Amino acid sequence: MAQRGLDRRAEETEEQRNSRLSDMAQRGQERRAKETEEQRNRRLAVMGQRSQQRRAEETEEQRNSQLAVMAQRGQERRAEETEEQRNSRLAVMAQRGQRRRAEETDEQRNSRLSAMVQHAREGRLNVIEGQNQHPIQTFYAARTVLN
Repeated sequence: MAQRGLDRRAEETEEQRNSRLSDMAQRGQERRAKETEEQRNRRLAVMGQRSQQRRAEETEEQRNSQLAVMAQRGQERRAEETEEQRNSRLAVMAQRGQRRRAEETDEQRNSRLSAMVQHAREGRLNVIEGQNQHPIQTFYAARTVLN
């Protein structure tokens, strides 16, 4: 039975695939809209456990390959989006960030800010040690424009 589904998907056009995936996404959204917070938390906990188990079993090479594929898809999606879609995507991201920050505890906030400071320090060290040429080039380009 599973083989039949694989065969059918192998023969479908991109339009059919997009339609099938859109239908699946719509059904998922409808299902999630009806679920209680308890059901949502349970679903997310199960997803987290599965993800941890998968990550524990995968090799570094597999992980790098998956990340490369994800990055490529993201770039393709962003390359195709209109200015309006981009603005909408960024607005949604900003709202999520604001909501997350509004709900976080002082301890979570301090942890987030500490991580940001540490990341900035590491970035400056990389630039000083010449490990990351791009920021240096960007800095000199910006300085040239300002002068």
